[in-house]
Amino acid sequence: MAGGSATSRTPLIVGVNHRTGSLTLRDRLFVEDADVPGFLDRLRGTGVSEAVVLSTCDRVEVIAVSEDTEKDSHAVTRVLADHAGLSESEIAAALSALSGPDAVRHLFRVASSLDSVVVGEPQVLGQVKACHRLARDQGMVSGDLERLMQSAYGAAKRVRTETAIGERPVSIAAVAVGIAREVHGMLEHAQALLMGTGDMGEVIADELLKAGLGRLAVCEYGRPAPDMLDRLGAAEVQQSALPAALAEADIVITAIGGRERALSADMVRLALKVRRSRPQFIVDASLPRDVETAVDRLDDAFLYDLADLERLAMEGQASRSFEAEAAERILLAEVDSYHKGRVERTAAPTLSALHAHVGAIRDSVLKEAGGDAERATHMLVQRLLHTPSERLRLMAQAGEDIDAVERLIRDLFDIADDGDDKP
Repeated sequence: MAGGSATSRTPLIVGVNHRTGSLTLRDRLFVEDADVPGFLDRLRGTGVSEAVVLSTCDRVEVIAVSEDTEKDSHAVTRVLADHAGLSESEIAAALSALSGPDAVRHLFRVASSLDSVVVGEPQVLGQVKACHRLARDQGMVSGDLERLMQSAYGAAKRVRTETAIGERPVSIAAVAVGIAREVHGMLEHAQALLMGTGDMGEVIADELLKAGLGRLAVCEYGRPAPDMLDRLGAAEVQQSALPAALAEADIVITAIGGRERALSADMVRLALKVRRSRPQFIVDASLPRDVETAVDRLDDAFLYDLADLERLAMEGQASRSFEAEAAERILLAEVDSYHKGRVERTAAPTLSALHAHVGAIRDSVLKEAGGDAERATHMLVQRLLHTPSERLRLMAQAGEDIDAVERLIRDLFDIADDGDDKP
């Protein structure tokens, strides 16, 4: 049928993700942005005419539409293996190939961040859109694949607007950033002081910087960490200058881990006095603890230790798990809607041809009837029914089973079983 092939291609996704393949394999398969044009050209050379390569730390997957999913799945596998410098057998065990509704659901889950290591992380949708843009620039996206991608974005938008899946932080560092914003608002004008060189302290400081922290100072506290100041872009504070640095700090992170409390209530009380009671957020990122528990009783001091942050992170995980259930229900509806639309598009060429055919008959009988409405109506009915009646009669004469055809005619024209039109 004319136009049918343009709407009959099946969604196909082939690749490796964080559940199916190791980090080492994903690293070998990773496609840098600069390499995307060449990668897509190789896919085009195999006959895969529409494809997006989604390459992130979690996954390397080719999203395509296909008239022959088995053939194109093998083609994608070859291109992936060649890109990684591996044999097809070396990646086969980790490779997943999804087609039809399974592929659609997978893509919708990826775009909605339900298939991520951290469910609800906001970066995923942007990564999908960026990869989509690269493929479109290479002329590898049109028609069916464009509709598929746009449907995925629509599903992701529903999940974001109708659930709270991305609202609760799920890592200790992200929780610390969230509290810092609650205490100080935007962080661009905030200053932070990192006391000590413990790993968790550096992780939290780095997350604050990514969130827009204005300035970071580090007091290495007798345990120099090579290159830490350069890694964090931080200023160094000597222990002798610690009281002044404490008074300037809107956020204090301790990561010393000694047997004695390095930050006392008296030290914080004096700093708050100099700060004229401007609030101070203090994170004790050490075990054993660095901060006296009495600090928590001071007005304008907000003290959180690792146990506090871990509890809030666990609450965030539980909240996202609950919201993920609601999100999955939304995606089921969106996948169903996509496939109904796809079926309707498949039927569109036939419906269009039928409309044109009936319109031509109408124009013909109106011209022949010469303005006689009754004659025109009679001629139109006769001509519309002539060919179907002849075909049905010939089928019956040939002994063909026409029960299914009769049922279809009754269904298409809403004819009751007793032969009378339904009211």
